[in-house]
Amino acid sequence: MKSLTLDFVSVTEAAALASCFWVGRGRKSDADEAATTAMRNQLNQIDIDGTIVIGEGEMDEAPMLRIGEKVGTGKGMEVDIAVDPLEGTNLIVNGQSGSIAVIAAAPKGTLLHAPDMYMMKMAVGPQAAGKIDIRAPLIDNLRIVADASGKKLSELTVVIQRRDRHLGMIQTVREVGGRVQLFDDGDVTYAIVPALDASKADMFVGIGGAPEGVVSAVALKCLGGEMQAKLLPAGEEDYKRCAEMGLTDPHAALPMDRLVGSDHCIFSATGITDGMLLKGVRNRSGALATHTLFLNGTDRKAHFLETLHDPERIRP
Repeated sequence: MKSLTLDFVSVTEAAALASCFWVGRGRKSDADEAATTAMRNQLNQIDIDGTIVIGEGEMDEAPMLRIGEKVGTGKGMEVDIAVDPLEGTNLIVNGQSGSIAVIAAAPKGTLLHAPDMYMMKMAVGPQAAGKIDIRAPLIDNLRIVADASGKKLSELTVVIQRRDRHLGMIQTVREVGGRVQLFDDGDVTYAIVPALDASKADMFVGIGGAPEGVVSAVALKCLGGEMQAKLLPAGEEDYKRCAEMGLTDPHAALPMDRLVGSDHCIFSATGITDGMLLKGVRNRSGALATHTLFLNGTDRKAHFLETLHDPERIRP
């Protein structure tokens, strides 16, 4: 898998370059389609026998890389792929910061194969990895993270998406004196911050998309952190889809090794607009510059890559 890392970097770079034209233009579907098409085309140039095991599209009716879709040349190793061609669609169409193109991959059978639905997620960095329990009350997990970090509860910073469904979580953190860092969209970035920069956050918690959860889990695996999750099926159709994918107990807690069951995994994220971790696509001396974070699970290092591209690639 490690030898494929730069191939997957080229995939997120292509998606970022294709979608950056739509920054601030208010055309969500066009931005999604540009990123998805570019990502698919680039994936199909890589010598892998790839399968999309979880991806965006069904919940928001966007253009998508379909779950079960085969990608790659069909040659080479069999690979599970989790994708979000445009993470933070609302951010890009409104010209806001933090949108990225992101992908994760691992050997066949090692990434969670699940429908595109909501998921409860909890993520921490290396200090608290292996100690949290998503089945326990949030207050118990806050105490675990504080103890693992050598901090008081009042010294914790917890990242939570600004949504009404999270008001109880926000209240719990604040009642013990902790800090809450709210964000609006783009939870892959914020989920991995506790493992990438502990000075900015100790923990991530909240309900969001399952594809973002699996992609984030791969990044956390590569960084020595941990994510735990629980799917949240909303009705009979969701239960049926889970059963079809072999998830006989959709409400079961999903530990890290269920989300990503191999250290031989890779992650790539390329900025589309400037954000907390990555710079967006920008002009530099007549070329287009991309900024990418790439990781693999065997070296536990964060690599940042800046690449200059032919500006012709930005044309819609």
